Amino acid sequence: MLAGCAAFSYPARAPVPAAPAPESEESRLVIELIGYTQRVAAMQAEEQRRELNVSSQKFSKDRGAYGRVRLALLLSLPGTAFNDDSRAASLLEPLAESAAAQVPRGSLQQFAGLLFTQISERAREQRRSAQLKEQLDALKAIEREIIEREKARTK
Repeated sequence: MLAGCAAFSYPARAPVPAAPAPESEESRLVIELIGYTQRVAAMQAEEQRRELNVSSQKFSKDRGAYGRVRLALLLSLPGTAFNDDSRAASLLEPLAESAAAQVPRGSLQQFAGLLFTQISERAREQRRSAQLKEQLDALKAIEREIIEREKARTK
């Protein structure tokens, strides 16, 4: 009798959905942060400032990776009145350092590392640009001085 039952096929059970893996949750958070930053970039200046205040308050209550990256993204938005790349980099630096030390890294840490690198590079380029401007101004001052000497000699 049991052998006869073995011939019947039973429908397969549907797999029980697994809880989202931590990596997929982190990936979702990174995508959410990118979308949030795009929305804030399109806002008026006053709305942007409000978002910065909200993010600052959230970060002061919870200093986790998500809050750090969110606040750093806002502070690094170009063209805003509150752009502060050095503060954004300082927020991201602990995540970037820990990301460099850990293998494998989570999506949020990878994103923080990428953002830290971009902000640092932008700051480096701004410093280089300022140096070149100073050198150019110094050369112009020397040129003016030479022209003034030549005028004084010809008189």
